[in-house]
This record gives sequence, structure tokens and C-alpha cells, in this order.
Amino acid sequence: MVRFGYFVPEFPGQTHGFFWRELRALKQLGLEPEPVSTRPPRQLALMPEWAGKEVAATHYLTPPNIKTAVGGGVRAFRAVTGGRLGAIVGSSASPYESSRELGNPRLGNAVARTVALLWAGGALARHAETRQWDHIHVHSCADAAQVALFAHAISGIPYSLTLHGPLSDYGPNQLHKWQNAEFSVVITARLLAEVREALDGHLPGEIRVAPMGVDLNTFTRVAPYKPWSGQGQARIFCCARLNRSKGHSDLLKAINIVMRSGVDLHLTMAGEDELGGSGYRQELERQVRELGLERNVRLLGAVPEHKVQEELATAHLFALASHSEPLGVAIMEAMAMGVPVVVTAAGGVRELVRGGESGILVEPHNPGRLAEEIIELLRHPNKAVSIAEQGRSRIEEAFDVRTSALVLAELMESKRRRGRA
Repeated sequence: MVRFGYFVPEFPGQTHGFFWRELRALKQLGLEPEPVSTRPPRQLALMPEWAGKEVAATHYLTPPNIKTAVGGGVRAFRAVTGGRLGAIVGSSASPYESSRELGNPRLGNAVARTVALLWAGGALARHAETRQWDHIHVHSCADAAQVALFAHAISGIPYSLTLHGPLSDYGPNQLHKWQNAEFSVVITARLLAEVREALDGHLPGEIRVAPMGVDLNTFTRVAPYKPWSGQGQARIFCCARLNRSKGHSDLLKAINIVMRSGVDLHLTMAGEDELGGSGYRQELERQVRELGLERNVRLLGAVPEHKVQEELATAHLFALASHSEPLGVAIMEAMAMGVPVVVTAAGGVRELVRGGESGILVEPHNPGRLAEEIIELLRHPNKAVSIAEQGRSRIEEAFDVRTSALVLAELMESKRRRGRA
């Protein structure tokens, strides 16, 4: 049985439902993933309902206590003086590269940051030895990946990566992070093409595409989907972090256009900003007031998974206007619940939604077109039903959370067999 570290930054956070589901699926496959994270979530109020048990089960590298602070430093120092200095130096980003990526011309800051990451690598290596891990899998290619790379350089423990978005989002030293990984996973074919072009000749021996997925037993309807009848308010649901990249402002503009066309509706938006409601949410609330949509728009904030399911069960339509979306777990959840989706063709969404079949795709930054498609779907109930049914089928076909867990398990087993050979 493989026991390994399952490394997710600031776990568990507002949008970490997929990781929680994948952890469960991996355990069902007979593996022993043990969650480890950089630090607890900054906004504890935004943690999902299932997070309590996961916080208790997760090992946090920071903030350190005296024992872990000394232990991490000692482990790194022993590696430096024990013949692994070359491996550690070779795993480090150039201070000039780190400084440039951070937009900070002061090399001292970049050096201090590297030292902090090296300490974290020592702390991770020490914890991995204590827990007798065989491996560390990192759901990030940013600082967490650098920490795992340092842990590998310090102790030799193998690690792997999952890429969840454009490589440019994850900072410096990608070449070393990837070429030293045992294997890697990317969530879309588009990202696979990107890393092959950017890191040609420096990729690990095995790299697989494994999209994020949903638990089809959880996200399933009790009653059949019913489209809007034309009477009363049409119910539209949106679920996403309150962040400019999610296009909420465009969605509000589209809703205003739909209202002016004579369609009465109510938009419910689930999700919170990174400051717990004191950031971007206030801009959206102001926009709602300026558009005169107070009666038609409700911002729920961060909500538990069962509340998302309840909203989807009564929604006539799901809408999301993201400017950038690596794949879109919230879109998957809506499709799994048999709710027709009108979403932007941002990032990897085209690999999830087949336009005109399992959902409606609109180019980003186009509230007018988004409004037209919402109106079209609301006024053609047979089309809405067809898209809802095909959306569910699409998730059943390719986006079950067990698929990504199975890919990870297969890669772990392949690694184990190579180790025995």
C-alpha cells in the first residue's frame, strides 16, 4: 500500500472541494494519501463545511513551532553538509529569475525567499521521513512545487506535480520543478500542449491528462429538471470566487440586458472574495445598486456544498462569464446536476462543454452575446432540457472524480514497479 503526501497550498480553502473528493477516491482505491499544506487558510470563515476534519488531519509546514522550526533547519543543514549541496543549488531558481518574476529588483528579497523555501523543504523532508512516505504529490506548480523540489534535493524523496492552469501563473524555476519530478499530471489537453512547447526536453518520463471531476453520486438530481415555463421569475445560478477573473461584472451587465428584454429573473451568486467580503464583493454590490438590480440579484457569499446542490436543484440555468478558466469545476457540478449551462469559452472550458450540445459557449468579455444566449435558452424549454440531459451525460462520460484518482493511482503503481525492477 502506497503512503504518500498529498500537498495542496492553504488547504482546505473555499474552492478545494475537488481535492477533498479526490482524497476520498484515492483512499477507496487502497492508497494512503496524507494531506500536507503550506499553512492553514487565511480566511477561516470561507472554509467549506467538510473542512473541520481535514484541518485536523492536515500537517501544516507553517507557522512552525520551536520543534518544527529547528527540525526543518537541521534537516536542510544536514543535507548541505552531507554531500547534497550540489543537488540543492541545482534545484534553486536563479535569484535574478526569482526577483524578476516577483517584480522586485531587490535580490536580497529573492535570496531570503529562497532560504525560506529551503527551510520548508527541510521541514517537509523531515515530516515525510517521520511518516514514512513513499512519495509526495503536489497540486500546484508554484511555491509548493519548489518546496517539494527542495525536499527531494535534501532527502531524495520523489515527488510529482499536477498543473491546474497556465504555466505562466506559477512563477519561476519551472524547468527544474518539472525535470526532477517523477511524473506529472495536467488537467487539460491544452495545458499539455503548452508544457510540451515550453519545457520540451525537460519533462518527466510520464505525463498524463487527468481532468478534475465531480462525485456523480453527490451531484445528482432527485427530481427531473424543469425548464422555465415563462411564468414567474427565471432562476439563474452562478457559483465562483468573487474575483475579477470570473467575469461577475460581465454577468451582471448581461442580466440587466435580459431584464430589459422583458424576461423577469433572479440571479443567485454563490462565492466570496479573498478578503471575506470586504474586497471585490463591495464593487459588485455597488454595481448591482447602480443597475437597479437589488430585487433580482442575491450574493450568498461562501456556502457549503449542500447549499450549492440545493440551488442547482431549483435553477433553470447556470451562467458563468469567466475571463480565464482552466477547466471549471463549478460548471461540471451544474452539468452533473442536469442544469443547462451558458458559460464563456475561456481556457479549457471547450474541453468540458461541447458548444450547442452539452452547453452554450460564448466568448469572454461579451455581455451582450451572453444575454442573447440566456434569453434564447430560457425561451426554448425543449432546447434547455436537451442541453441539460447532454450535460449530465458529458460528465458521466469523462469527468467523474474517480477518473483523476485512478490516473494518479496508476502512476503511483507504475512508479512502484519501476522501483522494484
